[in-house]
Amino acid sequence: MIISTTNTIEGRQVAAYKGVVTGEAILGANVFRDFLAGIRDIVGGRSGAYEKSLREAREIAFGELTQEAERLGANAVIGVDIDYENITAGSGTMLMVSVSGTAVVLG
Repeated sequence: MIISTTNTIEGRQVAAYKGVVTGEAILGANVFRDFLAGIRDIVGGRSGAYEKSLREAREIAFGELTQEAERLGANAVIGVDIDYENITAGSGTMLMVSVSGTAVVLG
């Protein structure tokens, strides 16, 4: 499966458009990670726990996108858009990644 943020794939023609496909992932961040991230916000530096969570959520979202495209008979997804959100719910934080694009058959 070819996945691209561009609307064309160099050297390939779109033979058929199959429709818009999406993938979403929402992961809760635990209290310990929230606490450590808060400390990092004050003193600076990277938050490895959040980076790992974002990476995991992105992989899940792209997996869903790919499955939906395959179900439609596509061999590529073009024009992919990736969105990240940080959702505060109660005393915790949730990380959301959503991806969308157009499933196509490349000739």
